[in-house]
Formats: sequence, C-alpha cells, structure tokens
Amino acid sequence: MKRSGKSLPIAFQGERGAFSQQAVRALLGPDVEVLPCVRFEDVFRSLQRGAVEGAVIPIENTLAGSVHENYDHLQNFDFPIVAETSVRIVHNLIAAPGISFAKIKRVFSHPVALNQCLNFFVRNPGVEKVPFYDTAGSVKMIMEEAPADAAAIASAVAAEIYGARILRRSIEDDRRNFTRFFLLRTPEFARRFPVRAQGAWKTSLVFTTRNVPGALFRALSAFALRDISLTRIESRPLRGKPYEYLFYVDFLGSVTAPNVQNALNHLRELADYLRVLGCYPKGA
Repeated sequence: MKRSGKSLPIAFQGERGAFSQQAVRALLGPDVEVLPCVRFEDVFRSLQRGAVEGAVIPIENTLAGSVHENYDHLQNFDFPIVAETSVRIVHNLIAAPGISFAKIKRVFSHPVALNQCLNFFVRNPGVEKVPFYDTAGSVKMIMEEAPADAAAIASAVAAEIYGARILRRSIEDDRRNFTRFFLLRTPEFARRFPVRAQGAWKTSLVFTTRNVPGALFRALSAFALRDISLTRIESRPLRGKPYEYLFYVDFLGSVTAPNVQNALNHLRELADYLRVLGCYPKGA
C-alpha cells in the first residue's frame, strides 16, 4: 500500500529473523522495514507512541496454545486487528559457517522451540539443550560469539539475516505446527486505509457477562441463532473481579453483514461489556 512520505516500520517481538518477522513478510512483503522489540508490551507501546505504523503479534500456536499476554494487551490497548496470517513453524539447526554437525555439543533456542524438537535430542543424546531468550537471538549470539561447539534452533529467515548456515532442516517433532499472527494498526490508520478483500471475513471481539447460571450459553446463542460459525473462544481473568472472566471470540463474518449486526445487537443486550477488536480478511 503506497502512501505519501516515508513509511514507518512494523514492530514485532524478538530479534531480527524471529518467526514474527516471517509473519511480517507474509502480511506486508519482504521489503517492509521492521522494529524488533524486547517484550510484547514494548510492541504495543511503540505503536501507541507513533514510532511504528503497525505491529504484528502472535496470538496462538497449534501446539503451545494461546499467547495469553497478547490477549490481555488487545484488551488494554485500542489497536484494531486489520489482518491475520498463519506461519508454519519450521525449526532448523543453524550454526556458523565452518562448524560441522559432528562438532555440535550444545544447542541454544527459546524453551518452546527446544521442547518442539525433543525427538532430535533423543536421536542425538550427546547434544545439550540450552534455553535462550529468543530463537533468532540464539542465532545472533552464536554468530557474534562464535562458540566452536554450539548451534541454534531458529527460522531460515534468521540464518539468512545473520549469515549462518543451516545444518539440518525441519527438525521439529510435529510439522502441523502453525502460529497465527495479527496485524494491528492505529484506529486513525485503519480508518484512512481500510482493508479491501474479496473473500471471507472474520471478526474478533471481547465481552463479559454477569456471573449467573446460563449467562455464557445465552450470550453465545446470539451467534448460533443466526448460523454464525465461531472459530475460537478464549477466557481470561477479569482484573479486579476474582473468578470472573473476559471472553474473547473469533467468528466468520463481517460486521457489515445484517446477520452479524443482529447478533452483535443481541449480544449487547446480554453483555455487561462488549468491544469489537477487529474485522479483517480471513487468513489462509
């Protein structure tokens, strides 16, 4: 999407070469500028202060489950979801040039990545798992410090960015390993540059109900009565109200569709709180 003036970067959590950067490329192309951030909160803060024009965050993984912190940030910050994508997580064994597989005694990576490659370590009992703060960061570290016996587990993009070499490709235990990512924009940006799509739409929202019998059943009936398909429901604790919850829902449909508008109006009558987090083209 071309606009006048220089575009600001897109924020994501992790070092350059993280799987989140792979998601940025999938959503916006390989040439977009990026701003790596240490923490997820830093990603949201950078968008809040106008340092970036968008942010890409992971929201769920097919093996590890939900990224709960980001559900909380979606509620605490007012940034609409404007797009989604799913990235297949391919874990590669990566080393500095000149380091052979026979020399590897230690493998660094994020604990989640290490745990998704357990069969590799069973087949190679002489190789130690070493937890590190980030997958791409582990590649950056072995390239900077050049340990003679170490490798990292990360994406092919990380190997490309840091000039490392892939020793073994796709060493993950389960190849049906996908992470879903959201693209967030500021409300002003989303209004000025609305997304156009020809295919199906999805909508994400969050709501609360009174803590009475049948309240959630009645709330979800707003969608069932109109044949609206829910694709996800997630509950998160409601701060300040112990044992009460926020419910995050994704469903197929656009907020402009009459049946969706009727469902939202119905839900508003039942919910104590309701907020649409975004309406965006359905990802592959």
